[in-house]
Amino acid sequence: MTRLLHLSDLHFGTERAGLVAPLIALAQRLRPDVVVISGDLTQRARPREWAAAADLVAALPGAVLCVPGNHDVPLYNPLARLLWPWRGFRAAVGPALEPVVEAGDMLVAGVNTADPFAWQRGVLRPRALAQVAQVFRGARAGQLRVVALHHPLTTPAATGKTPMRGAGAGAEALARAGADVVLSGHLHLWAAAPFALRKGARSMLCVQAGTTLSSRLRGEDNDLNVVDFDQGLVTVTRWRTQGEALAFAQGSVTRYRQADDAAGWQGMD
Repeated sequence: MTRLLHLSDLHFGTERAGLVAPLIALAQRLRPDVVVISGDLTQRARPREWAAAADLVAALPGAVLCVPGNHDVPLYNPLARLLWPWRGFRAAVGPALEPVVEAGDMLVAGVNTADPFAWQRGVLRPRALAQVAQVFRGARAGQLRVVALHHPLTTPAATGKTPMRGAGAGAEALARAGADVVLSGHLHLWAAAPFALRKGARSMLCVQAGTTLSSRLRGEDNDLNVVDFDQGLVTVTRWRTQGEALAFAQGSVTRYRQADDAAGWQGMD
């Protein structure tokens, strides 16, 4: 079995400080092969926020893959935003904005959807999609192909968020590239479900984390996901806080299987 721990929207600077130690303890207990942080590690990309994010990344077990979110670009420093938007991210978590990690039976490709020229709205760039396709062409037979990005492929109207530019064409390109699982954040809403742009198209399993540490909960709980892959089956377990408790408890468990590579993924529960 290969295990992936999915965190998102940490928002250091507005984090629930009392949740950091329980998060690290849970991560060490779960013993993931790879940890994915799908953006918004900071609230305002300030040095002290990046320092806190770097400390967390250093404390997590296994390989750690991070991609930027829109909050990881300086908001109140226009010069930095335009000329060196990724300086803080690279100094804190590493030089790659679109890293690739192979861990057991998973191949994970990161995609940077943050746009320094737009505050919230993301963008799925053709260059990044071509890079993912190239990475997945090198996947081993039976290997789960995972994409990690901050902005989701679909954005419910009720969230009030503007959909990512290039989301539709990007979803088609990722499906053609053979993506099995797409991890994202941004909306501070949890979700896990197969997704296809149209009937008969190949479906991917879209797994959305809410916010793992932020105090700005919008009526939701802090949460994270555990994605297990074993003998062709994917199990997604949500861990969440309850009320004011500074601890994560196991929540829903959903299972998915692939009928065949052309059809994609479907639920079992």
